[in-house]
Amino acid sequence: MAQNTPSGLNKNLIILHFTVFVWGFTGILGALITISAVQLVWYRVLIAFVSLFLYFKFNKTDFKVDRKTLIKLVFTGAIVGGHWILFFAAIKLSTVAVTLVCLSSITLFTAIFEPLINKKKISKLEILAGLLIISGIVLIFKFESRYTKGIITGLASAVCASLFSIINSRQVQKTEAPVIAFYELSGAFVWISIYLFVTSGYTRAMLLKPADIGYLVLLGTVCTSLAYVAGVSVMRELSAFRVALITNLEPVYGIIMSFIFFGDMNKMTLGFWGGALLILSTIFLYPVAQKQITRRKNRA
Repeated sequence: MAQNTPSGLNKNLIILHFTVFVWGFTGILGALITISAVQLVWYRVLIAFVSLFLYFKFNKTDFKVDRKTLIKLVFTGAIVGGHWILFFAAIKLSTVAVTLVCLSSITLFTAIFEPLINKKKISKLEILAGLLIISGIVLIFKFESRYTKGIITGLASAVCASLFSIINSRQVQKTEAPVIAFYELSGAFVWISIYLFVTSGYTRAMLLKPADIGYLVLLGTVCTSLAYVAGVSVMRELSAFRVALITNLEPVYGIIMSFIFFGDMNKMTLGFWGGALLILSTIFLYPVAQKQITRRKNRA
């Protein structure tokens, strides 16, 4: 377990920033893969939990958990699966850039949900940051009305991401991050498999093109099993809100990459960039404001 020291925190922050950069690339892969969002996530979690299972077997790692923990992780997997399905659906309904900016609302939802779930005092600064972010999203809504369905889907994805991040920040205090990732991804696979069965989703549309196979392997291993384990592990030392705040850098990385791959920036209006600037400014200025408040309290 990492020590709660400046060096330990710095190490976790570096790991988290690298993880967020990898997550930023998932939007590009989602846009390149040709199958539907549900089918895409089904393959993604299948590859991810199989790769983790092989990792455990190769390293002879004990990944057993008690029944109560197993049930919690499997049900959390339903939220994880829902988040990814909504995320990729939002990309297909709008653009990578719009979806990633909508995902920035994780900060707002975490500021609201974390105190309620963990029975903590609500932070006025966190709520203010969240309100500024939602103002940016409203601005984007106003000028990007053609992407309304994609924006709503992206916001729903952010709600799911916020919830499972808060749950995992508690679970990681008792269970190792790779074990949490394995059972949650397994749970996501089970729930999505049931959904596909009920909706008769196992069709020829699930057959993969050669390029899709390569993209899915990269998505399932590096961008999912590896990144998911890293993202959960840092929660032992970082709060769910701080993780959510840094996760909001995903739009920065993702938008830059979407411009490189697809030229998405040329499709966006000034309203989009105004909203995006408000959101990203809030993300960067929050830690500065937090430090100033802490210093004033220490002087008092």
